Amino acid sequence: MEGISIVEVPSQQVLGIKMTGTYMLIPELLMKIYEFTVKKKVGISGPPVFLCHEISPEAVMEANEKGTATVEVAWPVFGIVKGTREIKVYKLPGGKMVHTVHKGPYESCEPTYLKLFAWIKEKGLKISGPIREVYPNDPRQVKPEEIITEIFVPVQ
Repeated sequence: MEGISIVEVPSQQVLGIKMTGTYMLIPELLMKIYEFTVKKKVGISGPPVFLCHEISPEAVMEANEKGTATVEVAWPVFGIVKGTREIKVYKLPGGKMVHTVHKGPYESCEPTYLKLFAWIKEKGLKISGPIREVYPNDPRQVKPEEIITEIFVPVQ
């Protein structure tokens, strides 16, 4: 884990899907959006994002076990884009967020999150929206220990 800092994140236009289930849906939904961008020749303007609507470790574990997690994935795009009933075009809001980077397999993110939550509490901040994971590299192209997960937590 790298350092923790407060950053200002700009809003961005995205193509996204939101479903209820387990977090195992993330790769499948990201591929669905990616295939849509290729088929429709949509310009991608950044790495894919997972928005976690459960904002405590306990809520994440419970939602995943019960299959009740709100799983939202999005891919930043540019230009005039038309969505479908399933894949929507919308603005992902920006704002003040706490940011850190986890390096290693996705399954090993928990200690990074625990440090991040402790830092947020220590600074007297409140989580004000879905936590975002941004995936700047492709797990199919790098070794598990080289996977990068950028974590952004909206705060006030």
